[in-house]
Amino acid sequence: MSAADLLERWRSDLESWAIPTEILAAAPASPWVLPRQVFVRRAERRREASWGPSYQRASEALATSGSVLDVGAGAGAACLPLLPRATAITAVDGDQELLGVLVETADRLGTAVRAICGRWPDVAGEVGPADVVTCHHVLYNVADLGPFVAALTAHARRLVVVELTARHPLTPLNPLWERFHGLVRPEVPTAFDVLALLEALGLAPSHEVWSQPDQSGHETFEDLVDVTRRRLCLGPSRAGEVASALRELGIDSDRPVGIGPSGVDLVTIWWAGGV
Repeated sequence: MSAADLLERWRSDLESWAIPTEILAAAPASPWVLPRQVFVRRAERRREASWGPSYQRASEALATSGSVLDVGAGAGAACLPLLPRATAITAVDGDQELLGVLVETADRLGTAVRAICGRWPDVAGEVGPADVVTCHHVLYNVADLGPFVAALTAHARRLVVVELTARHPLTPLNPLWERFHGLVRPEVPTAFDVLALLEALGLAPSHEVWSQPDQSGHETFEDLVDVTRRRLCLGPSRAGEVASALRELGIDSDRPVGIGPSGVDLVTIWWAGGV
């Protein structure tokens, strides 16, 4: 398939995740929950234990020093582990609250981070090039992947490092959508569709599949139940049913790491920058 065909298929596959209008209209609250505490804890874990292919590729590209641009930075899971080697860090994200957490953490560690609140690539013109560009767990939110990837590449002097789950991150909820709504949800796109697309664009990507336990840990089982029922467009009165369904899926209420297996398949993809 051509790059244009693959880009269109990616857009179409993401659109297939839209919640049916009748379910969305009946939802008591927005299902698009942003569990900020999960992103903050992920950043803390990554900073305290810097390891994994995504960190290794970025760290190697920085060598002894270099600048970092983190797109979709959240609370800093990608860039904070690189602080010992980074001469400068620019963080881009659409969530001002998470950016604030990132800036405060970096300040506490003795490093200033330039934070830009906005959507990529809309704000790409406000950002200069960096030696390494990181982008973790963002691509499944990007329907128009061509310009997004092009801007990542154009801002990297040495390397672009992307991390994402092997399957769409909402895939583990599929059995619950069928249970509560009789709705069969998509299984596409996947990280391997990203690889095919990058190859078609002539970027010659490399990749590694790996696993990190407890990738999406919640502080309490009640937190997980609350986020899950809202994502399923269910009201508070259904919390008990959701809790039962989660237990049937094997969730340990004393250690609520998230839905699905404890080891989440992740894919790190990297390619040469274009500056």
